[in-house]
Amino acid sequence: MVPGFFGLDMDLTLLDAVDTEFLGLNLSLILRSFPLLLQGSLITIEITALSVGFGLIIGMFVGIGRLAQNPVARILSGIYVNFLRGTPLLVQIFIIYFLLPIALGQRVDPFVAAVTACSINSGAYIAEIFRAGIQSIDKGQMEAGRSLGMSWAITMRTVILPQAFRRIVPPLGNEFIAMLKDSSLVSVIGFEELTRRGQLIISTTYGTFEIWFSVAVIYLVLTFSISRLVKYLERRLTPG
Repeated sequence: MVPGFFGLDMDLTLLDAVDTEFLGLNLSLILRSFPLLLQGSLITIEITALSVGFGLIIGMFVGIGRLAQNPVARILSGIYVNFLRGTPLLVQIFIIYFLLPIALGQRVDPFVAAVTACSINSGAYIAEIFRAGIQSIDKGQMEAGRSLGMSWAITMRTVILPQAFRRIVPPLGNEFIAMLKDSSLVSVIGFEELTRRGQLIISTTYGTFEIWFSVAVIYLVLTFSISRLVKYLERRLTPG
């Protein structure tokens, strides 16, 4: 029995291969391992949703900071974006998981480390999405708001951001899909998401091809479903 997160335990002894093959694939192994992989996919979806959700908040403020009139805000936002986009997510995960405990003097939970690293990374990319979306709005809208007596911040919040958000839905969807796949990197710290579950099953059954094929199919179904949802939202948010 391999302990899992959120009370999901894996009895890998149930995955003994039998001679039921089709096109070289052990169908029995695939069918028996699929429920365990689906449990792992739920954890993958959870970490992705949390990471992009926190990243959305981070990215919005950093993206606005990149366009702020305050030079300090622009410089700090630029450093954040350039550092996070210029270093691999894998390295960032290692920094959060291995170096922070040294600095804080206490162990960092793998789930917290995974969500933190992925959120900070996603925030940098979403910041650039927000910056591009804001810059796509006619500058006259900001000037019109200021001429009516509204401050820069109020004009940004009530006039610019609502219009920009409709335009950034497609790239936000792409970021969600990218993070869904990149979340597989957290398996290196023992976090038991979809990829890690596949590794654990393979270590017991040695069904390398069957398990990785199943993992790939699950990722494909998830990404395809998300892309269809993004297209639906894009149609709903497009005027006319």
